[in-house]
Formats: sequence, C-alpha cells, structure tokens
Amino acid sequence: MSLLLNRSSFGNPAHAGNVLSRDEAYRLFTDWVKNERLQLHMKQVAHLMKCWAAEKEGLNEADQWRWEMAGLLHDADWDQWPELHCKKIIEELEARNIDPEIIRAIASHGPNHFGVMPETRMDKMLYAFDELSGLTHAYSLMRPEGYTGMELKGIKKRFKEKAFAANVNRDEIIEAMQMAGVELESIMHFIIERQGAVK
Repeated sequence: MSLLLNRSSFGNPAHAGNVLSRDEAYRLFTDWVKNERLQLHMKQVAHLMKCWAAEKEGLNEADQWRWEMAGLLHDADWDQWPELHCKKIIEELEARNIDPEIIRAIASHGPNHFGVMPETRMDKMLYAFDELSGLTHAYSLMRPEGYTGMELKGIKKRFKEKAFAANVNRDEIIEAMQMAGVELESIMHFIIERQGAVK
C-alpha cells in the first residue's frame, strides 16, 4: 500500500492565515478519530508544537494555534482511513480553505511515507516531534509514576533498545533532528518536561 501523495503543492496561497476555530478543529478531531490512544498522541503532539512555537520560535498566539492545529490534525485520517492516510485530511483542509502552511506541515510529517520533504520550521518540528513523542509516551506507560521523575537517561536507553516500541523508526527520528537542526537530547528533554500535562 503506497501512501505517496505524488504532489508537492498544497492549499491555495490566497488562504494564508486561514485556520479552523478551536471548536471546529476539535469537532473534526472527534468526528474522525475514535481511537483514544491515537487521540492522546495527536493531542500530545499538538501541545508540543504549541509550546515550541511559543517558547523557541517566539510566535504570537495566532501563529501558535497554527502550529498546534497542524499537530492536532496530523493523523486525523489514520483511524478510519489508513489507506488514505494524509490524503484525506489534506483534501478536507484544502476544501475548507485552510492556510497552506498548515496543510504542508501535515503532508510532510512522514517524508519517507508521503514523499514530501519538510521545508518550513513548522514542517520540520512536526516531523521531529511525531515519532519521539510516541516513544516517550510508551516509556511513560512502563513507569509506575508515568512522566513524574522521568529522566533523560531512561528515554535515551529505551531509544537505543530496538525491541522497545519497535514500530518507532529510530532512523527517521535522527533524520528529523538533523533536518530541524536540533539536538536529540534537547528534544527528548523538551518532551519529557511538557508531555505529561496532556490527558
């Protein structure tokens, strides 16, 4: 099953700045995503994107929401339409005249699957957070205290254990960090510090 999008242009430049309201985005999220584990993953990535946009990029609230929305909806079609993963949510957002930068970030969150390379900061950080967020959460589920007291050395150890969360592609994580120009350890620390707040 190929998930290649076979396109490099997304949305209409005339729609730059257009977003869903928070209510609209969450309505789409809950209509499309029924799996609670996937819902949590998407909310965690959304939170990380918002925090990064605010703390590291210094973006205003409107731009923070653009980043957060990309994180919230990046896997929206995976639950019900896995064979159309990325295609369906992109088409939905294009039909709703959403900012092309948000759509492109979603299109490029798995370049080895969708064939779209991350270019913008939003693209690169969504790719950087996606898999590593999942690995960190898997580690939290092993720990009686979850995220409380989680240390960098613990997640680094799990990262090196290929059998742990074996579906998480370590090579893609390393590639994502290189593209974003960020250190793996610093992103691990960023996630540990913030992800536990999401329920």
